[in-house]
Parts: sequence; structure tokens; C-alpha cells
Amino acid sequence: MPQSYSFDQDNNGHKSFALPGARPHYNPDRPGQVEHIFLDLHLDIPNQSYEGTCSIRLLPIRNGIDRLILDAVNLHIKSVQVDEVTQNFDYDGEQLVIQLSQPTEMGKRILIAIAYSVEKPQRGIYFIQPDTHYPNKTVQVWTQGEDEDSRYWFPCFDYPGQLSTSEIRVLVPKPLVAISNGELIDTQEDGEDKIYHWSQQQVHPNYLITLAVGDFAEIRDEWRAKPVTYYVEKGREADAKRSMGKTPRMMEFLSEKYGYPYPFPKYAQVCVDDFIFGGMENTSTTLLTDRCLLDKRAALDNRNTESLVVHELAHQWFGDLLVIKHWSHAWVKEGMASYSEVMWTEQEYSPEEAAYYRLLETRSYLSEDSDRYRRPMVTHVYREAIELLDRHTYEKGSCVYHMMRAELGEELFWLAMQTFVQDNAHKTVETIDLLRAIEKATGRNLTFLFDQYVYRGGHPDFQVAYSWDGEAKLAKVTVTQTQVSADQQKDVFDLRIPIGFGYSQSGEPAKLQTFTVRVHEREQSFYFPLTQKPDFISFDVDNHWLKTVSLEYPIPELKAQLASDPDPISRIYAATALAKKGGLEATKALAASLKHDPFWAVRVEVAKQLAEIKLDQAFDGLVEGLADKNPYVRRAVVQALAEIKTRASYKAVKNVVKDGDDSYYVEAEACVALGAIAAINFDDKSREEKAIKLLQSVLSERTGWNEVVRSGAIKGLAELKTSEAALDLILEYSKLGVPQPLRLSAIRALGKVSVGQNPVNVERIIERLAELAKENFFFTSMAVVTSLGEMETAKAIGVLRSLADQTTDGRVRRFAEEQLAHVQKNIGADNALRQLREELDQLKQQNQQLKSRLETLEAKSQAAKS
Repeated sequence: MPQSYSFDQDNNGHKSFALPGARPHYNPDRPGQVEHIFLDLHLDIPNQSYEGTCSIRLLPIRNGIDRLILDAVNLHIKSVQVDEVTQNFDYDGEQLVIQLSQPTEMGKRILIAIAYSVEKPQRGIYFIQPDTHYPNKTVQVWTQGEDEDSRYWFPCFDYPGQLSTSEIRVLVPKPLVAISNGELIDTQEDGEDKIYHWSQQQVHPNYLITLAVGDFAEIRDEWRAKPVTYYVEKGREADAKRSMGKTPRMMEFLSEKYGYPYPFPKYAQVCVDDFIFGGMENTSTTLLTDRCLLDKRAALDNRNTESLVVHELAHQWFGDLLVIKHWSHAWVKEGMASYSEVMWTEQEYSPEEAAYYRLLETRSYLSEDSDRYRRPMVTHVYREAIELLDRHTYEKGSCVYHMMRAELGEELFWLAMQTFVQDNAHKTVETIDLLRAIEKATGRNLTFLFDQYVYRGGHPDFQVAYSWDGEAKLAKVTVTQTQVSADQQKDVFDLRIPIGFGYSQSGEPAKLQTFTVRVHEREQSFYFPLTQKPDFISFDVDNHWLKTVSLEYPIPELKAQLASDPDPISRIYAATALAKKGGLEATKALAASLKHDPFWAVRVEVAKQLAEIKLDQAFDGLVEGLADKNPYVRRAVVQALAEIKTRASYKAVKNVVKDGDDSYYVEAEACVALGAIAAINFDDKSREEKAIKLLQSVLSERTGWNEVVRSGAIKGLAELKTSEAALDLILEYSKLGVPQPLRLSAIRALGKVSVGQNPVNVERIIERLAELAKENFFFTSMAVVTSLGEMETAKAIGVLRSLADQTTDGRVRRFAEEQLAHVQKNIGADNALRQLREELDQLKQQNQQLKSRLETLEAKSQAAKS
């Protein structure tokens, strides 16, 4: 790779985002402005094919252009006409080059008509229908254009900078209905078929042109007299209302926040089978995976659907009304759509819930930054644009919008966002346009924020220490930016951060005395004169900045913060710091918080931290959490019990598996925990057999919504890495005909279970994964890659390389190449190393028991002295 094409080379050991073959990407030169696209199609669903005409009205912007180059992949081009005159053309299977018999004249429109057909398309348009393995599958056809897949189903200038109106006329067999962008302007009967004619009269890019065909139930709603419709498989009408029924309220909320009423004539949401994303914000017609449809029980503790619905709706403004000019600026739309999830959580639930939602988004980005790669949010260096649709674009993008809001304040932030939307409606935008709108609306220049968080990779990692000088009544807070090495300042962040000193009040919220300091060096100490010693210290009050933070406070201050800090995120940071301290005092403080903290998310996080302490006494605090009224807390408690791995924790999770729970997810986690604990040898060889028997009964009896519970049982079996019986069951559920969500779980589990198997069984796993790698369904490919990446055999490398070379999906290709590196790292693990790992697990358990006894003796000794 030429040096000029790389970036962020010196990024403290983080892997580079740009893989071999990455290069700068720019929008092509424009021959003119596409004004209108008209697709007239005839579908042949049984044969997974169609034929028709794509007509493009183009306004040339310069004279003398004698050829046009369109994107068109694996299409059969029959003829090309310009203004009804047949043209010569060249086609290489990827680009259609039209030789114009009359060169263009500036300002004189031309109409290009391309007759073409498609058989068994690779991408862009997908035909779903029953087969021998899945005879009950519904018949559907749907499209997916983002990022650059529209070229697989119609010829076009396939980049987001071209905006045009569009029209689709499509013939489909009855009783199927066809849904597309804009308004339905006509329908016609044609014997056994029906013609649907849709017109989108506001400009939008190619990648948002859509078509969805199926025998759907239609549920009608409305917002300000505009139709709001939900299309789902017949029989799932109640699930549709449960899952999407808040849409009109969301439309009202976002219209008000963005200062621009919902801009299109209707809003439809179509739930389709086998969808390769969660959702896609096609203009006025969002497609969603049918797996987002919730039954009553799933709705207890699944807000993912609500977040998905508001995310795709937000795109109708950020992405569809304002269109990014180039994929390198995708964060502008995806960051706001993700931040709209936060905003809706705040509106519908509480500011505390929104703060926790942001914390989860932060962690999602941080895991990609630490484990996968670090990159600037705006970059045009990549192999395929789809690579940019990552956690830097979504979750970090959301955090950047929140930092803007915190920096500007509520009134100015929304004024800036409304100015951005109003000034750029029905236009293309880049990152600089957002900065300009902020400055225009507020007079504030936020380039300092963008330079640190958008145009370069990374974030600050803060270590915060505190001490109190009682004589001088001075609080000393030392802040170190640990992302920076001691001998250089290059990656130092320069931020103004509020530090609060908290004073607990009996029966009342704690009072905070807050000072704002400029943190701009690798290490700084700040001194604060206070009238009395604070009970706790709160770094970055309200936690607005994207960061990691490690608190180096004494135990009394951490306990006080966990009990009294009004900000739930600060309480969570205190819980993490207490768990690192360990010991009985920290355990008791965390157990009290698990029992008494008023916010469920803090109790969730405290449960996780209790498991980190590795004391038997942590179990006593945790087990009470199984009775918590909140299912999110019960789920976290079960996950924590899986980490403790004692006879008592085994018995507790076994009871949850046997007795069940109101929540699918709690049951599923109990199944995973059962396998994880049974995998530890407690001198009871029958435990593993009993666990397998119980998990097998779950697989036999508990089919249900999206196969969540049975997938948990598969994950539980995968924890039993040395068991051939567990492997046999997993292999059985990886076969065609098994419900897809369960089958995908089984495929993913094969890699995990492989690391303890004998060579013959590892060979069986490799053979199955090689067979599965030949399937071209996106989620199957990703599951196969996940599995292979966990294996510890060189034989996985060949399958991964083959899959990476043959896939047409850029996401699969990149993931496969990344997993190759994982396997190469794993190969060093042979039988001796595995045995060492098992022995280490046993030693950890014994060590935990000894520490627990020691802590108890010390506590008794202290009590006797007092």
C-alpha cells in the first residue's frame, strides 16, 4: 500500500482501518444532473428473474460529452436508446458505456432508455420463497441499495451525490402487493397479475429507491392526515401494532426537534423475511427485518425494536431529506439517527435511561476502537464504502452529537440542528456543512471538537486520583491522560471538564459543588479550596464527554459516590472502581447497591461488578437479585452467576432453567450460565451429563419467539468444550430445516465448542463449516466466519480465505480477513496449553475459596477487636 494512502500510522498500537487494497475514493465527475429515474418492471418470481426498462432523464451540464458511463453489475443489457434513437454501447458486466451518437449540449435534456433483464441476482434485489428445507417460507421480493448495490438491480449513476425524482411501475402476480417510494398513483388489473405504479416526487439518491413485494397484511395509521402504514406477514397484525405503534408520536417528536415537519407524502414500514440489515431508511418506505416484530413476552425487556423504528424514522430527515454527498460523511446521518434513539429514550422514559443508553453506545464504539481498529470518523480511504458503516460512524457519531448538545446547551443545539435541516433540505451535505450551520445559528465555532473527535481517531483515557489536605482544606485532583505516552503530547485532548465535590444529605439528594477546569496536558493536578471534606468526587459531572475513566479514589469516597451521586453513570464508574479494589468491604457496598439503587441500570452494572470480585461472598449479594422485579437486572444477575462458578451458583441458575422466567432473555442466559458452570470440574463427573440433559430438554420443548431461549441452550452446550455429546447436538441444529435464528446460533457455537475437542471432532467441525461456507446468505456467512475465527487449527485458515475470496459482500470479506489474524494467533494453543487453561480455571476457583475464607476471618477479627 503506498504510504500516501495510509493514515493514523502512529496510533499507539491500534490496528489500521485501511486493509491492503484500500485506496482513496471520490465521487466521479458528473456528466450532468439526473432529474428522474423510471423503472418499468415485470417480475417472474418463481424463476427469480425480471425484465423491463430503466429510463433516466439527464440534464447535461457541459457541451461535447460523447459517452456516458453507468454502473450496472451482472445485468443483461438488451438495448440502449437516447431520445428514442438506438445507441451503441459497451458492457463489461460492471459498467455500461453508452457511445452517444450526438454529443451533449449544455442545458438540453436527454432521455436514456435501457432495456434489460436480470436472472438470479447476486445483490440489490432478493427473491424469498419456499424450498424443500423451509416449505412454509413466505413469498417476497425486496431490494437493498445501501451502500452501492442499486447497480445490481438497475443501471444507474450509483453514488449518493446524484439526487432525482423516481418512479416505479411493476407487474406482480395476485394476491401480492408492491410497495415503493412516494405515492401510489395507479393500479391496474392484468389477468392473474396486477400493476402497481408508484411516484416519488421529492429528489433522493439511487440507494434509497426501493421495492417490496409480498402478501402482506396492511395496518393503517396516520400522522397529521398523512398515511402511516405497517406491512407484515398475515397473522402478525397484533405484533405490528405492538412493535411500530408509536410511529406517529415519534413523527411528531422528530418534526418538532428538527424544526421541519415530516417531509414525505406517506410513511410505510415493511417487515420482510431474511433481511440483511436491521432496517433500511428508503425514502418514505422503510424496510425492517421481520425479527423486530415483538410478541407480548418479548416486549417485556426488548426495546431494540423501538430504537430501530425511531432510528430509521430519523433518517427520513438525516439521510433522505439531507443526503450525504459522499460515503465518507456517513456519520452525519448515522450519528444523528443513532442519537435520535437516545433522544427518544429521554422523551419516552427518562433522562437517566437516556444517559445509560449513551453509555452503552460509548462502550460499543470503545470495543471496536480497542479490539478492531481506530480510525478518523471522516475518511475516504477504504476498499468498499460498506466498511464505513461501523461503530465509529453510528455509536461514536451519536456521542459526538451529544457532545455538541452539551457544549452548546439545549436551546442553541436545537437551533443549530434546525438551521442545518432547513438550509439543506433536498440537498447533499458534508461534515463542513454541519459546522457552518452551527456557526450560522449560534455564532459558536466547534472546530476544536471536530478536530479532536471527528477528523482524527481516538478519545481521551482519563485516570483520576484524589486526596484531601485536612489542614489546608484543599482537595487535590490529579488527572492523567493515559492514552498519551510520557514523552509526547501529540494525542493529548484539550477539553473543559466539570469536577464536582459531593456532600451526602440524609434522606435528600446529594449536593454538588462544581468547578470547571481545562484539561489539556498529559498530567495535571488541580487544587480546590473547600469549606469541608467532600464525601465523594464526581469527574466530568453529567458525563457528557466521550472518554474512558479510571477512578483512583479511596474506598470511603467510592462507597459514598456509589450510594449518593445523583448521576447514574457516575455511580456505575464508582461500582467499577470498587470492584477493582476487591475485598469484603467493596463486596458489601456493591451488594447493598444491587438491593437498593433506585435505577435498574445501576443494579445491572453492579451485578456485573460483583462477579468481578471473585469472592464467594459475592454470591450472597447476587442471588437476591434473582428476585428483582426488573428483567434486565435478573438477566445481569444470571450472567454474573455464570462468572462465579460455584456449586451454589450452579444450583441457582439450574433452578432458573427448570422453573423458567417471564423473560425469554433471562431463561436464555440461564441456559448459557448452566453450561459455563458445568464445564468446571467439581469432582462431580455427572454434573456435565445432567447439564446436557437439561439443555437438551430446553431444545426439545421451548421453541418460541425468534428462538431466543433455544439459542441460549445452544450457547450453553458450546461452553462444554470437551463434550462430544454437546458437539453432536450443536451439529444437529446447524442443519438446513432448523429455524434460521436457532441454526445461526448453532453455527456460531461450533467454533467455541471446538477448542476442547479431539482432532477427529475438530475435523468434523471444519467439514461442516466448509460446507456451510458455500451458502450465500449473509447471516450464514457471518456466522461461519465467527465460528472459524474462534478455532485453534490451521485448517480454519483455508476455509476463511476461500470465503473471503468468493463472497460478494464487503462486510463478510472484511470480517473473514480480520478473523484470519485471530486464527493465526490461536494456532499456538495445543493440547498442553488447553490443559494448562483448565488447570488455571481450577486454581482460580480454589484461590477464590481461600480469599473468601480469609476475608471472613479478617471481618470476624475486626468485629472481636471492636
